[in-house]
Amino acid sequence: MVAMQSVNKGEAKSCCEATPDWVRIDLVLEKYVGKKSQIIAALRECQEINGYLSEELIIHVSRFLRFPLSDVFGVASFYSLFSLTPKGKNTIRLCMGTACYVKGIKEINDRIVNEYQIGPSGISDDNRFGLEHVRCLGACSLAPVMVVNDDTHGAMTAEKINDILSEYK
Repeated sequence: MVAMQSVNKGEAKSCCEATPDWVRIDLVLEKYVGKKSQIIAALRECQEINGYLSEELIIHVSRFLRFPLSDVFGVASFYSLFSLTPKGKNTIRLCMGTACYVKGIKEINDRIVNEYQIGPSGISDDNRFGLEHVRCLGACSLAPVMVVNDDTHGAMTAEKINDILSEYK
């Protein structure tokens, strides 16, 4: 949850957080001043620039557009298209459905976590990959299934992981 406090843009960031491109973000936000019905579009464009909606960015949007922070946070936290946590450069989604689990998705998960040093945040140390687990990808006939960005990889094995992921820089 976003704390309701001011954020100093000069504060130190964790290793996975980049400084937002405030110039580009402000150019986007200028289009939405006074247009409360367009807050989803404004947040979507800000997320595209920053990769996710950080606490600092949500506060900035609220102040820039002069909308209550609770309204901006409410929209950002309600819609699944918004992420309030950092993402890796490439997103790996592993299907944890029954068919995938029975056919070995856990072994694939363990290989990815160990090979790419993905920590509890779900992001690799080099920020190259973000790992997410989803209930079902709806491709049970391809089990076990892994999706990297928009590419679906079926009949996965732990041995295929390095070859496939080496294509994503």
